[in-house]
Amino acid sequence: MTRSLAVLAVALGMTCGVRAETIDRVVAVVAGQVIMLSDVSAARELRLESAEPGPDPVRAMLSRLIDRQLMLVEVDRYAPPEPAADMVESGLAAVRGRVPTSAAYEEILARCGIDEKHVREWIRQDLRIDAYLEQRFTPADPRRQALIADWLNGLRRRGDIVDLYASR
Repeated sequence: MTRSLAVLAVALGMTCGVRAETIDRVVAVVAGQVIMLSDVSAARELRLESAEPGPDPVRAMLSRLIDRQLMLVEVDRYAPPEPAADMVESGLAAVRGRVPTSAAYEEILARCGIDEKHVREWIRQDLRIDAYLEQRFTPADPRRQALIADWLNGLRRRGDIVDLYASR
């Protein structure tokens, strides 16, 4: 909600002739869900997702976040069980452990315009994705990663994706 208001405020400032400072930027819309540049930054800085190294780390992470959002749409359709609270807390502790100090962690959150509730929700959603993938693709199958990649490619082909980062 806060991000939507920030985007609206910037847009209103531009349309009203007021010089506006860019606070954040919409980089993609996937199935109606906005992905902001701050989401990409948070995912990179807190290592919430891993992306292939390349010449444009923002592009690589955005691609992962687009895939993640497409998976979440599928997960929401089939509603796997909610993850246990202790699993979410364990994931949050792991994220905090990737940052050298509490102050550095808080600074990353502030710089990305998110709070710990946002990180906790991210982890919860990741656990839901994992549960869905466990249900749908047998972990013991040696072709599992290839099957998931094929499934994800199908989601991308059918998905409603507006990638605004490519047009910069």
